[in-house]
Amino acid sequence: MTGHPVDGDLWAGMDTTDEPQPAEPVWEEPIPLSGRRELPAFPAHVFPAWLGSYVKAVAEETQTPIDLAGSIALSVLAAAAGGRSVVHVRGSWREPTNLYVVCALPPANRKSAVFALLTDPLYEAEKKLQVTMAPAIVEAAMTARLAKEAADNAAAKAVKADGGKREELIAEAIGLAQTAESVAVPVEPLLLADDSTSETVTSLIAEQGGRLAVMSAEGGIFDIIAGRYSGAPNMEVFLKGHAGDRLRVNRQTRREYIDHPALTIGLAVQPDVLRDIAKVKGFDGRGLLARFLYSMPRSLVGEREVITAPIPEETAAAYASNVLSLTLWLAEWTDPAVIQLSPEADAALIIYQQRVEPQLAARGGALGHIANWAGKLAGAVARMAALLHLAEHLEGGHTKPVAEATMRAAITLGEYFTAHALGVFDVMGADPTVGRARSVLETLRAGGWEDVSRRDLFTKLSRSEFPNIADLEPTTALLEEHGYLRSYQPQRTGARGRPPALRYRLHPSLRKDEG
Repeated sequence: MTGHPVDGDLWAGMDTTDEPQPAEPVWEEPIPLSGRRELPAFPAHVFPAWLGSYVKAVAEETQTPIDLAGSIALSVLAAAAGGRSVVHVRGSWREPTNLYVVCALPPANRKSAVFALLTDPLYEAEKKLQVTMAPAIVEAAMTARLAKEAADNAAAKAVKADGGKREELIAEAIGLAQTAESVAVPVEPLLLADDSTSETVTSLIAEQGGRLAVMSAEGGIFDIIAGRYSGAPNMEVFLKGHAGDRLRVNRQTRREYIDHPALTIGLAVQPDVLRDIAKVKGFDGRGLLARFLYSMPRSLVGEREVITAPIPEETAAAYASNVLSLTLWLAEWTDPAVIQLSPEADAALIIYQQRVEPQLAARGGALGHIANWAGKLAGAVARMAALLHLAEHLEGGHTKPVAEATMRAAITLGEYFTAHALGVFDVMGADPTVGRARSVLETLRAGGWEDVSRRDLFTKLSRSEFPNIADLEPTTALLEEHGYLRSYQPQRTGARGRPPALRYRLHPSLRKDEG
């Protein structure tokens, strides 16, 4: 085979069977390629004390992974702050404070109960906003009604008039009609929506001044976005609602623009939902999957305590009061509150960015296969830092810069979500290295070798999967990590020439079918 670089060509015709071979290793059973990664637990300690204590208490009483309550709590903060605050990172870089968060757990994990415990204060805040706004809505509606009646009466008089009086009455009717048209009736405040159609979400964002939260203990929103009920995918509002890009709303009577829409999504779904959405055309290509922070904790079903400690009353009261206070304070803002970073916080974020960037490389980068997701990681960390800052300073957070400790707490959250994103995208089949590793395993089993050079292995593989020998390295590294092989460099037998090709000692299980 020609045209493909291989190592050790000068040694191809030499007999190396007398070379010293490594001692037969003691092999443990390999870890299956489909085996689940060990994922870290949610770092609830990074939350302010009032929030961390409540998250831990909810997890204890409900006997659910702390990841579930922690992920929803982060969504609650984003629902309270989204559309009403932004974080100024540096230069012209600003991030809105809304988030898309999804936690995947199998059935019987009490997702609905945890959701209710965490989101109840948002519904309470919504009711208070509605009560506060009710008199203004009634007054504006009555004013609009009277103005329209006056315009209609003036128009009727103008129709019946004749002569010089007619032009005067027409001018009066036009003025009254313009006045009636200018009377804006406020809509009833709404913070939360369940699984709604894309069109409904778009209309609600427009009505609510550019902000909305979709919170659900089910994954039906993905079916709606995919067009399972409408017949065609419609993800525009979900793409632009995360980034804050201008959104156009087409109404029957007029066309409106939302300059900076802020949509928050907080979901708890079954793991199968994540597998299914990976197959939906356009979800990955247009970047929808890259906008979510993923959590995929281990289920505790079968290990749960029957008698558990209830949530302390003071802990629950502090949580409800603080979420309510934060939500109501930020609801008053029309122009968003701008959260600034301290120089120390910015320096910590820069170091984190410098650490992540090389991992995005398509070849050899640990995050290369999920670069679309990881490329948004620094922005997500900045958003979470602002949310933690606001939770620490429930009123007047915009008057203080984000501290370095808060940024480091957000970076810890970023590292947590990165580990879980790798696990989730494994489930979605996003890593091509896994598929290539299976091809290599088939070749190794077919070869029946105990020991093989990288060059000899390469010659047996498909060039469509491995165009160059360098393309083999990530795959063999994964197989070595899983215990299927061990690489070693044979000793040089002469003083001149190229060193021998890298070789692999293979796990005995790969030769079980031999003979």
